[in-house]
Amino acid sequence: MGRITASRTQLKGDPRHDSLLASKFINCLMWDGKKTVAQRLFYRSLDEIKKKVPEAEAIDVFTQALENVKPAIEVRSKRVGGASYQVPMQVSKTRQQSLAIRWLLGAVREKKGRPKHLALAEELVAAYNKEGAAMTKRENVHRMAEANKAFAHFAW
Repeated sequence: MGRITASRTQLKGDPRHDSLLASKFINCLMWDGKKTVAQRLFYRSLDEIKKKVPEAEAIDVFTQALENVKPAIEVRSKRVGGASYQVPMQVSKTRQQSLAIRWLLGAVREKKGRPKHLALAEELVAAYNKEGAAMTKRENVHRMAEANKAFAHFAW
């Protein structure tokens, strides 16, 4: 059994667009090691996006959607003298990306009874237009951080 390494050190661009971000997304989308299934799903949703947003390249819509969902700050629990505080903190680049991907996929998997490529396309277009479930999640995280600004001095 090989050692598990950070996937970004071995990540190769996806076959169609040579995009590392798309590759990462496909890997997160994949279940049970079925990469071809995940790739087919991803590319079918990109084709759907082409129909929905004809003025932009599908891969650019995807990139921009992820960019829009990335959170700038989040709250982390911090124990200070027996009390737990929700402390707002800056989010690192890699964590921003993984949170954005996780929220998008979470939103897609919430949508039951829709073909997954359609659900994924809808969610990406919604995020591109700064709306949808993943964006709501981001807004809530930002709102939490804003509300707990008083505890920012605990961030060290």
